[in-house]
Amino acid sequence: MTTTAQIAKHLRDVHFGGNWTVSNLKEQLTGVTLEQALTQVHGLNTIATLTYHINYYIHEVIKVLEGQPLTASDKYAFTHPPFGEQREWDDFLNKCWDEAEHFASLIEKLPDSILGEDFTDPKYGTWYRNLAGIIEHAHYHLGQIALIKKLVQQEATT
Repeated sequence: MTTTAQIAKHLRDVHFGGNWTVSNLKEQLTGVTLEQALTQVHGLNTIATLTYHINYYIHEVIKVLEGQPLTASDKYAFTHPPFGEQREWDDFLNKCWDEAEHFASLIEKLPDSILGEDFTDPKYGTWYRNLAGIIEHAHYHLGQIALIKKLVQQEATT
């Protein structure tokens, strides 16, 4: 298996399952209602905010892989659209799953030789650093989502 194929697999694993942490975004977010997703506990980010934040970078790097310039900005990475109805939240989650799969398929098409090259600008480091970083970032926030989900569910029962 090529290194880019392995990176794509790790991206799919954190989104859809199969990683050694036995936790994934789709499983954690399945059944989360819009009300739960927007509930803030203890001043932490909401589930909706963290989910958007994870997908923001995937969405932006897909554009780069499709030949567009990098236009991502950290100042927009936590600003999710307003979700007024459950359907909007569900549609957003489906968009996340579709973009994660699309991103993985684009990564698989990359030659391994690109991994040591600069990603769009030397200040961002290598392609490997950025692709692996997106996966590490997803795992980090997945843990937060799992804990916040438990807190939200606890508060709902008290």
